[in-house]
Amino acid sequence: MMDFFEQQDHAHRQSRKLLFLFFLAVIAILIAVNVSLALIWKWAFALRTQGHPGYPTGFFFVNTAVTLLFIGGGTLFETFRLRDGGDAVAQMAGGRLVMPSSTDVKERRLLNIVEEMALASGIACPRVYVLDREDAINAFAAGYHQNEAVVAVTQGSLTRLTRDELQGVIGHEFSHILNGDMRMNIKLIGILFGIQMIAGFGQELMYWGSRFGSSRDRNEKGPPIQLVLLAVGAALFVIGYVGIFFGRLIKSAVSRQREFLADASAVQFTRNPETIGGALRKIGGLTMVNQCGSRITNPRAEQMSHMFLGAARANLMDGLFATHPPLKERLQRVYGRNVEFLDASEIIDPPEQTVEPEGMLGFGAGHANTHSQTSGAQTNASLNAGFGQHGGLSFQVTPVAAVNPVTTAVLKARGIDPAILSAARDPRFADALVFALLCDPTQEQDYQTQLALIARISREKAAQTDQLVHHLDTMQASPRLPVLDLAMPALKQLSTESRADLLSLCAKLIAADQRMSQSEFVLQTVLERRLGPQSGRLVKVRYNDLTALKSEVVQILSLVASSHSDDQVATVALMRAALLLPDLGLHEGDLLASSDVDFFVVRQALEKLNQLAPLVKPFLIKAVMAAASAAPSTLGAVQDTAMAASMIDLVRAICAAIDAPVPEVNALASPY
Repeated sequence: MMDFFEQQDHAHRQSRKLLFLFFLAVIAILIAVNVSLALIWKWAFALRTQGHPGYPTGFFFVNTAVTLLFIGGGTLFETFRLRDGGDAVAQMAGGRLVMPSSTDVKERRLLNIVEEMALASGIACPRVYVLDREDAINAFAAGYHQNEAVVAVTQGSLTRLTRDELQGVIGHEFSHILNGDMRMNIKLIGILFGIQMIAGFGQELMYWGSRFGSSRDRNEKGPPIQLVLLAVGAALFVIGYVGIFFGRLIKSAVSRQREFLADASAVQFTRNPETIGGALRKIGGLTMVNQCGSRITNPRAEQMSHMFLGAARANLMDGLFATHPPLKERLQRVYGRNVEFLDASEIIDPPEQTVEPEGMLGFGAGHANTHSQTSGAQTNASLNAGFGQHGGLSFQVTPVAAVNPVTTAVLKARGIDPAILSAARDPRFADALVFALLCDPTQEQDYQTQLALIARISREKAAQTDQLVHHLDTMQASPRLPVLDLAMPALKQLSTESRADLLSLCAKLIAADQRMSQSEFVLQTVLERRLGPQSGRLVKVRYNDLTALKSEVVQILSLVASSHSDDQVATVALMRAALLLPDLGLHEGDLLASSDVDFFVVRQALEKLNQLAPLVKPFLIKAVMAAASAAPSTLGAVQDTAMAASMIDLVRAICAAIDAPVPEVNALASPY
């Protein structure tokens, strides 16, 4: 876990380095602009007057101000345009959103791999895009933080890679999600756009200078204004591309080492070097055919080249400006030896694999074909037409066996009913699944009240919720948050207004019994962090030490410790956590009784703790794990015993609230 936060902190340091290099590049551009325009002014007007005419008042100030306006304005404009994070970047690259319920064999395989990786890493399942027009092998991850990340792959990756190789590619991209690279990458897109604005303005001046002739008097001395415009435009155009020159240097300095780390992480995730290694070898094999096996044809490829798995342009593959390390060097690090490239011909799926595509495991199975053919725009329109309203759709549970044995094994290991998975994937039923997670059928009167609240929105939705509640019962003591993680891509298709309506109804369901349970708090915390109005916004680092947030730490540790059934165990749990945070000076008297733990105050505490510096968060999470782990009622090392499912969900919710990866609790929980 510490490695993750060290890499996050390194990413923040790289961001500061990026801003410093950008500042130097801007200074160089300002000097070049002022020198160039000064020379052009002298050349243009020296012949008009005797001697040197001098410069107008404010000449250099205006030059500097206009240049800064273009660079700063362009950077701010592009950054604002990318305010939606990963979705905006994927659409800029020409990506098509893959519906979570897609029944296309290749898309289903991709979605399954992303789901498996999300479950293993403990983060919300990212939305998935396919770059349909790109035949090469490439991919990228984008977003401001892990709660709103997207993963995009090229069509060539789907058609040329085996499942294992595609899994390696996705593992590589998940490393970028977990290591904090994505935010820096989006900043770099904005910066490069701002620098390119100078070249664009110069190009416009050259266009107008060549279009209009000169109307000056024949006795007028000096070059015509047409020629002056051409000269100024040419100078700015050259200066702008000098800025791009520095931009490439910045991208090279920032991204190359990150690719080595991501390759190593992919091997760690998949436990097989042939996964990412095979994909890289096929990029090399395709490169021998078309000079760049990871080529991206989109016009914005240059601006986004640092984000991709492989070099997006042939001229960015080697040398000083390479955005990625050489393929042979990457392969040597993956395998520990030199290996040959592989043939990257398209893979033809056997006919039997297309008979029954995996994925439609229950809900609306009879509507699978029609739904899968619906365009993303049409799907979003129908979803947002009215929250909870899906006219004409019948709800029916008809479990169908998944074709892929890997996905089936993952589901069994997580204790997830196939019908639950199918509902999580389908945008028509994902909201009902959220309601089902919040409903408690053991309290009959409260349960009927909850169903009545849902029925006010849609009776059909209430019936769906009721059926899903019974399927959730089959999960028994399994953690519930992985189910919510899988449903995130479908839930994020809701409009902002529909999300607000969903969160509002969830709050009413929680309040139905006039109290909030820990499981309800956990679900609401994750939903608010991932679907709330602040979910896509950047979180600034404001605290570099836990001592500044002692009361907030006490709130979180008290919540975790008081979750143990025995008061003595709770006290020992707090003191076990206190041993890991000696600077806070915690003692037994700091423990809040379970009745004194206010979930509203806890949520406020989590919002502040999310503003901690990256290298401080692991100390907090280790303390949380120490308090959460089952152990005898004596101080000492945490024993390797099973952690209750409810406690696992609580730990996951805390991690989600502070944008941190989930610790490796697999060994502590048998059903997980």
